[in-house]
Amino acid sequence: MATNFWTSTHLKELLEQEEVDVFLKLAILLFLFFFPDIARLAQNVKVRQRVVATAVTYMRRVYTKRSMTEYDPRLLAPSCLYLAAKSEESTVQARLLVFYIKKIYPDERYRCEIKEILEMEMKILEALNYYLVVFHPYRSLPQLLQDAGMSDAIQLTWGIVNDTYRMDLILIHPPYLIGLACIYVASVLNEKDNTAWFEDLRVDMNVVKNIAMEILDFYDKQRTISDERVNAAMHKLGLRK
Repeated sequence: MATNFWTSTHLKELLEQEEVDVFLKLAILLFLFFFPDIARLAQNVKVRQRVVATAVTYMRRVYTKRSMTEYDPRLLAPSCLYLAAKSEESTVQARLLVFYIKKIYPDERYRCEIKEILEMEMKILEALNYYLVVFHPYRSLPQLLQDAGMSDAIQLTWGIVNDTYRMDLILIHPPYLIGLACIYVASVLNEKDNTAWFEDLRVDMNVVKNIAMEILDFYDKQRTISDERVNAAMHKLGLRK
């Protein structure tokens, strides 16, 4: 796998927000529904969170190129997990996925066979133009948090990064900016002033804050963080008076 984001296909595949809105407008609820399903399946087959993140990214990328009528999400989700496990060097056998799908889902409409997963894998590869490289914010997160004096907030920040995969951010922004935005959100929620640290990074703070606003807006809609904390954070970001 490529080790340099700036020469990777991931960078070349980034989209503008307007493009993503056109492609995925009808799929927002779909991702909110299937994200926990992919995570649950991944937990049963014992693969890392990074594999889940890559699988969700593949699924989103596919739906920027193909429609849901062409690619049934009930089959696409486990097939993306199967391919992601391969590309992240955490290979899972297709038969194991089929076994747990049958065990987890009582509804037969969600069940599939090994042959179907293998066939869908080839369709995914074609839809993605065989561009399988995905960079994530996870790798640099511990070091960044240490530099920011926030090592005690790694669990909170890691959880925020996980939640960004319920959004379209990975299709639009470089992973290092997403990671910084998650640290920014964690700083706000923990009432820690890291202004000087962010300034020393010499990144575009307007972009970082915009991503942070999207994350907080998502939480506001999903109510995954208490209303009081979201309101306080949004007030600090200038979203609420």
